[in-house]
Amino acid sequence: MRAAVLHEIGQEKLEVLDDVEAVGFGPGKVRVRVRATGLCHSDLSAMSGVLPQPAPFVPGHEGAGEILEVGDGVGGLKPGDRVVLCWLPACGACPACKRGQTQLCLAGFMNAGTPNFRRPGGDVFGFAGTGTFAEEVVVDAGCAVPIPQDVPFDIAALIGCGVTTGLGAALNTADVQAGSSVAVIGCGGVGISAVQGARLKGAAEIVAVDPVASRRESALRFGATKAVSPDELAEAKQQVTGGEGFDYVFEVVGRSATARTAYENTRRGGTLVVVGAGAMDDFLQLNMFELFFDEKRILPSMYGGGDVLRSYERAIALWRAGRIDLGGLITHRVQLAEINEALDQMRTGTALRTCIEI
Repeated sequence: MRAAVLHEIGQEKLEVLDDVEAVGFGPGKVRVRVRATGLCHSDLSAMSGVLPQPAPFVPGHEGAGEILEVGDGVGGLKPGDRVVLCWLPACGACPACKRGQTQLCLAGFMNAGTPNFRRPGGDVFGFAGTGTFAEEVVVDAGCAVPIPQDVPFDIAALIGCGVTTGLGAALNTADVQAGSSVAVIGCGGVGISAVQGARLKGAAEIVAVDPVASRRESALRFGATKAVSPDELAEAKQQVTGGEGFDYVFEVVGRSATARTAYENTRRGGTLVVVGAGAMDDFLQLNMFELFFDEKRILPSMYGGGDVLRSYERAIALWRAGRIDLGGLITHRVQLAEINEALDQMRTGTALRTCIEI
């Protein structure tokens, strides 16, 4: 089958090969035919080495498709079922799951260390235990979440990561209060989803911050009340909050520099929500006095900060009701053979989300 492979960490381009095999099928597993997958910035971060990932590997973790085959002991799934792929499934038995913090379950991360593809030259890993830039994947049954028939594969793929992460940051982690002021730094697919979440919660002012003009224009269509470049943030802070700072600031870039900017633009007693996935050697510096004196809450948000399955259901319900726009997030579409075009679109910021149709 075909898959897009990164041979070594640090390479900027993927090679689409037709000699890749999805392996590991057996009890408790399912084989999925991938129909659509989104390109998330985390895929680029894994390719560059910002996020740890063994190589060679098949990127992609935001996908949807249909069940081809189910292994022994798998219940609730059958061939032909439409599913969204969950890269962080909950085991239901660990301390985090028992506390109701299923997004902190580590069981899914264990999958990332097991090769789930093979080529004639040896094993190939799947990013985050999935690897959706491939025609087929074999995953634990818990990674394949059934979706209704009326949800298109491209919409379902977005729900598999970016939408759940951004919406959840606003709805779950921050629990944005009606009438509040919000700033979102970084307005790709995840940031725009955070904008939509803040709008749903009734934020009075939502300032979108991004260096790319097209993304700023998009943010206004999705519910931002103002869109500015990073250089204009100080002026927007003065205009919207009288210089006090925003009630909520979402950092959706994954860098200490933007996290520091987000902290400085959060009002005293306000909330900074860290959504972006950054590098292990990139440290955010805060002094002990400001931590004490400003009493700002710093809330990391992992995969939307809530139960993933419920978050999927909520996103589908909101999309069906017309309360959130998911189709509009897809600004570009490419075939698997054109995957490197999608990478360029992400790197230049011209795309909110590129859908790879497989």
